[in-house]
Amino acid sequence: MNAPISHRTKISLADLRDADEVARIEAFVAQNGGRVFQRPLWLRAIERGTGNRALGLVSERSGQIVGWLPLTEVHSPLFGRALVSSGFGVGGGTLALQESDGQALGRAAEELALRRSVTTVELRGGAAPTDWQKVEGRHANFAADLAYDDEAQLLAIPRKARAEVRKGMKNDLQVTVGKGESDLAAHYTVYSESVRNLGTPVFPRSLFDAVLEAFGNDADILTILHKGEPVASVLSLYHLDAVLPFWGGGIYAARGLHANERMYFELMCHARRKGCARFDFGRSKIGSGPYYFKKNWGFPPEPLTYSTWSAPGREPRNVDPTDEHYSNVVALWKKLPLPLANMIGPWIARGLG
Repeated sequence: MNAPISHRTKISLADLRDADEVARIEAFVAQNGGRVFQRPLWLRAIERGTGNRALGLVSERSGQIVGWLPLTEVHSPLFGRALVSSGFGVGGGTLALQESDGQALGRAAEELALRRSVTTVELRGGAAPTDWQKVEGRHANFAADLAYDDEAQLLAIPRKARAEVRKGMKNDLQVTVGKGESDLAAHYTVYSESVRNLGTPVFPRSLFDAVLEAFGNDADILTILHKGEPVASVLSLYHLDAVLPFWGGGIYAARGLHANERMYFELMCHARRKGCARFDFGRSKIGSGPYYFKKNWGFPPEPLTYSTWSAPGREPRNVDPTDEHYSNVVALWKKLPLPLANMIGPWIARGLG
């Protein structure tokens, strides 16, 4: 695909197997403050870990990149086919020097979707054509600056939440940070049980393996153990000057031990020692338990706007597990034996995007 948009601008399908092309796009993302989910590195890791193809559209003028739209082509027998920006992330969408460039990328994504028999395009941020459906008022992101030392970080947490952290610090808990096989095994043990308890299918472990391998020193796992057993764990990404605790959770025992509160505080301190200045607590559905948890930690909610396009005569897919449409399925999933949930969950989850 190489369709001219005007006499000065062209949009083309990126060759993400070309190291030079990838390096150009990575530089554009970094120079323009793009999110980690807009990096080709993320797309390639998702492809390796889930089998969903990494794609992307590049807008250029006079040989210089002026816009980029990262895409994951998601296939699912349950939820259909979609181009998602970015797949398995909570951000993405168009990154462009001008809004018109972002809108043009959206139009090119429509054409790409039709060519590939895809019924939906989902942008998790960025400019989109004005006739696309806006998704507003559902999610908010939470981010704030890190303090200058551990004690200041503790005092920066509002009083009630700080009391929960102190309780976790008094318990017999151990903290480990790494990215070896034992870290991955501990994380998956905790995370799979955590999401089963929430009523959602777990991602394949190959996804976590691929992300850790791809990101090198820009990703790790922090785990909280009690009597040698993992009770809370989080896989975090480091991008620009921020840490993003992305895949995290705790088993039922973590609540009484205040292990989740201890985990996030320890991650704040660890991230600062790695040179981070920001803590990006990520996205939560407005009004949900995680939404209020983050708000109670003193993080201001920043409403998010997403955009979707559907092929003529087709409805946009709905993969939001918190939607009332899935309430009965969620309730049933919570009751599944963990081995069964872990066996069939990855097959479902790799098609969510």
